Amino acid sequence: MAYPGSDRRRHPRIAGRFIVSYRILDEADNVDISQTKNLSLGGMLLTTNRQFQAGTKLALEIRLPFDPDPLVLIARVVESREITKNLIYDTRLDFLAVDEKHRKSMNETVDYYLKKGRV
Repeated sequence: MAYPGSDRRRHPRIAGRFIVSYRILDEADNVDISQTKNLSLGGMLLTTNRQFQAGTKLALEIRLPFDPDPLVLIARVVESREITKNLIYDTRLDFLAVDEKHRKSMNETVDYYLKKGRV
């Protein structure tokens, strides 16, 4: 289903604050923790403490309310925009690979928030 808004999103996006740990895919020991600003089946907006180049691949672990285990995903940076100088960045991500179990958990979360009107 195509997103009905004027932008190019293919999936509805919900406003939700979920805990995420993230690191550059090729860096095993440089993990940081943040939270999402919004989430869809295709990607998310994440607050980060550093700016990332577009195309950077990140390893993510996301905690969602309907799954006791964190979702482990790989995402690609679409844009990383400075919000507070040298401190806070809004980083948009596209998910590259989501297995069926994690897709189901995300779908349940998105559906729940859509029904509550948190878009």
